[in-house]
Amino acid sequence: MSETEAASEKLGTADIKRVMELLPHRYPMLMIDRIIEMRGTESAIGIKNVSNNEPFFQGHFPGHPVMPGVLIVEAMAQTAGALVLSGLGTGAEGKIVYFMSIDRAKFRKPVIPGDVVHVHVAKIQNRGPVWKFNGQAKVDGAVVAEADFAAMIIDQASA
Repeated sequence: MSETEAASEKLGTADIKRVMELLPHRYPMLMIDRIIEMRGTESAIGIKNVSNNEPFFQGHFPGHPVMPGVLIVEAMAQTAGALVLSGLGTGAEGKIVYFMSIDRAKFRKPVIPGDVVHVHVAKIQNRGPVWKFNGQAKVDGAVVAEADFAAMIIDQASA
């Protein structure tokens, strides 16, 4: 088994403290509460506990709170970013991940307060600093949103 194959077999997790070490996002833009599974740089499952106290529910929509789809896709991107930076280990020091594109986004069911969103991301490909992923958000096992997206890893100093 090659080093790359061995790394992809390694399972990991990240509590909120570790997620915050990997990502620069903070309240109210941190969309991931923890990561329950990371497989090298290949795939991960993040968790977002959706609370009625989320600031976006004040305006989206009063009396009928629905989590904005763009924030569900952001949760996918954050899960993927944490996966990549964690998988790169010390090679990720001083790096930051920027969203590049979103393709084939579909929203199948509203996400509402009380839902626990399982954010599944899987690497499609990686060429140099560009990483492409497929993401699915699930509530109670049912897909509520999905998208393909790309991100670029760059040095924070040049950001």
